[in-house]
Amino acid sequence: MAALWRGCGRLLARRPGAAQALTAGALMGAGDVIAQQLVEQRGLHGHQCPRTLKMMGIGFCFVGPVVGSWYRILDWLIPGNTKVVAVKKVILDQGGFAPCFLGCFLAVTGATNGLSLQENWAKIQQDYMDALVTNYCIWPPVQIANFYFVPLQHRLAVVQCVAIVWNCYLSWKANRM
Repeated sequence: MAALWRGCGRLLARRPGAAQALTAGALMGAGDVIAQQLVEQRGLHGHQCPRTLKMMGIGFCFVGPVVGSWYRILDWLIPGNTKVVAVKKVILDQGGFAPCFLGCFLAVTGATNGLSLQENWAKIQQDYMDALVTNYCIWPPVQIANFYFVPLQHRLAVVQCVAIVWNCYLSWKANRM
């Protein structure tokens, strides 16, 4: 286990974008498995493996790169790690980035599920506000701690660990037809 941890640390140091994309993909997949098995209670025979693979792909190709880049931009816009800086980052993150990202996430998920533009728009209108309110219940305290205590290169991993529960919710919400 220690060797795996050291290998992850080396990958994160050498290729932070790749490490963050891999982490996001794996944890998005874990969130979908939890959603299907614990929330939806599908059982092993009812598990939709293509759905899990799609959620992993969204994590690899969308969530990891976008959120990882956002944290670098946010650190550039508001440098430092004082309490005041952490609050400013949370305000910008939750007031600007989160609403846009959530809408894009729902759109990307709808597209990968094969929804037409009209169906996707209707699904976004149905799910967006509920998902945004749930976002505001979970993320502000997590992000305050994340921006204040966690170094930049580890922020996405911290968020993705907390996000296993969030990803479970998003997977259930985005895949509910």
